[in-house]
Amino acid sequence: MATLVIEKLSKNFGPIEVLRDIDLELASGEMLVIVGASGCGKSTLLRLVAGLEEPTRGRIILDGRDVTPLDPSVRDIAMVFQNYALYPHMSVFDNMAYGLRIRGLAKPEIQRRVQEAATLLGLEPLLARKPRQLSGGQRQRVAMGRAIVREPKLFLFDEPLSNLDAKLRVSMRAEIRRLQRRLGVTSLYVTHDQVEAMTLGDRLLVMHRGVPVQLATPMEVFDRPADAYVAGFIGTPAMNLLDATLTAGGTAARLAGGALLPFADGRRPGEEGKNIIVGIRPEHVRIEAGGMPLAIDLVEPLGSETVLLGRLADETMLSVKVHGAWAGGERTEIVIPSASLHVFEGKSGLRLDPAR
Repeated sequence: MATLVIEKLSKNFGPIEVLRDIDLELASGEMLVIVGASGCGKSTLLRLVAGLEEPTRGRIILDGRDVTPLDPSVRDIAMVFQNYALYPHMSVFDNMAYGLRIRGLAKPEIQRRVQEAATLLGLEPLLARKPRQLSGGQRQRVAMGRAIVREPKLFLFDEPLSNLDAKLRVSMRAEIRRLQRRLGVTSLYVTHDQVEAMTLGDRLLVMHRGVPVQLATPMEVFDRPADAYVAGFIGTPAMNLLDATLTAGGTAARLAGGALLPFADGRRPGEEGKNIIVGIRPEHVRIEAGGMPLAIDLVEPLGSETVLLGRLADETMLSVKVHGAWAGGERTEIVIPSASLHVFEGKSGLRLDPAR
């Protein structure tokens, strides 16, 4: 096991700044998941740590050793790619053993490591097969096995499940987490899939336009998003973000359509008249007679839950998640609980008041 420290890491491609002043510390044995939209810089960060790209500035320190100037081959890092990167002409055994042979390990040691990894991953019956004879999930397990046999200080995962079907992604997600915990290897995992991020990481790093916007446990990110971007990115369906103005001495929010949302417990996130963004998760909106009218445009049945997409009186779009099937009509009434509100500054999007 090893620690990873990243100091002021930045990367420019010509005049384009892709990453800016990333500071990060991983504890020994921790799995950190980097999540964000396409183009946010998450894969570039992983490639910098792997040594596949050179940083414009900054340092990468692995287990107390500055590896920034070192070739990838001597960084003691193993990487699992989304496209498996297996040699098509080699057997499963040879794919897993190739890196060890290059390093000059003795045959008995190679045999031991490959056999142990194959047993761990359920690959023993497949060791003689070629990659073309394997399913997508089996190929991904071979790629993981190739990383495991190296016994590295750091695992890097670059969207390893993106090529798998939905059902297989669920099982492989559990497999990766089980293996990482069992092996205790410090790991960086990049994904654009927030379900993977929430279920795999000890902590999440949410990236936006080349900078970290929040680093916290998955539930902290979900319950207390640092800004409106994180609030709208994490959660399915996304959090409703409604333009509003502080009123009643700053103790309530007035939506564009005129509806008044008082804050719980006398919260006062700012001065009256300030432009804000009010956030409410779809599962916290209540269907209740006497509330605000909602015209329903779309009903999405999900089995045990249903998502309603509708419009408030001022045409603002709002999503609502309800339990079970929807038995209502094309119009309903809703209540937005004060205690579930998130409040963000209108211009910067930064949190003004912690969610209760």
